[in-house]
Amino acid sequence: MCCSACSTWATDGSEVVPTVTVLDDYQNVALTVADWSPVRERFDVDVVDEHIDDEGELVARLADSEVVVVMRERTPFPASVLNALPNLRLLITTGMANAALDLDAARARGVTVCGTTAAGNAMPELTIGMIIALTRNFAAEDAAVRAGRWQHTIGPGLAGSTLGVVGLGRLGAPVVRLAQAFDMSVIAWSPNLTPERAAEHGARAVAKQELFAQADVVTIHMPLSERSRGLVGADELGAMQPTAYLINTSRGPIVEESALLDALRERRIAGAGLDVYDVEPLPVDHPLRSVPNTLLLPHIGYVTTDTYRHWFAQVVEDIVAWDDGNPQRTLT
Repeated sequence: MCCSACSTWATDGSEVVPTVTVLDDYQNVALTVADWSPVRERFDVDVVDEHIDDEGELVARLADSEVVVVMRERTPFPASVLNALPNLRLLITTGMANAALDLDAARARGVTVCGTTAAGNAMPELTIGMIIALTRNFAAEDAAVRAGRWQHTIGPGLAGSTLGVVGLGRLGAPVVRLAQAFDMSVIAWSPNLTPERAAEHGARAVAKQELFAQADVVTIHMPLSERSRGLVGADELGAMQPTAYLINTSRGPIVEESALLDALRERRIAGAGLDVYDVEPLPVDHPLRSVPNTLLLPHIGYVTTDTYRHWFAQVVEDIVAWDDGNPQRTLT
């Protein structure tokens, strides 16, 4: 394994300092939320605050990078990218799972992949915030006030309504607790959910179609996999009440996008709050941008100062530990 003790040298005899590149730092905060001095003592640090969508441009930008830090699944690293980066030795992802990384290709190339552990309650908090903002028309009312208008929409309260939680795991369970604080009743479904486990979290287990038919708000908290891709399609959306809302903070492809667009355009559901999409960033000409009964957020479920402090502190730890020959939190 390459380490700082194994320095390389240029043809003129000068030492070549290896580079760490941080990708997709949209808010340009990566270097301010953690102490990077242990890394700066050993590496040059390059920060990219815009998304690089073109694979050729990405490879060119990372040509000299020995270490690359990726923010969740913003930039994919398939085999074609990994194999085009001969200098890459360490890849770090925030979180301990990243479906956009080809771990088999990284392993074959001898690239170590490390992660960071979960932190905080950011996503469940955002879910409840989205439910309130969507049902009470916050975005529309804010725009109206700024345009000189006053109080032109009406929406339901949460007390006494039914929340349907699809996926009662690490993220779904805290949503149940927060919903109970608003006096919502909670029903839940996932492929292996038992009545006993649902009851432990304060929810009632129901069949999948029953959940979509009964819930006033459906919120999705399933990881994306081949089993969950397209899990919510025309049948599930068709079972929902015309007064019901859909929230998706998990992954875009869990919901069939075309079926959702049809349901929204035809007002077969009251609205949808989305923090995730099939393609991210959402293309400027995407039809979702023109559907009025939506709340669209730019995948910020995990984007809080607390989460970033935790993640980037561990990123620094990962880099130093790897450079010392003792990598931690490894995925390969």
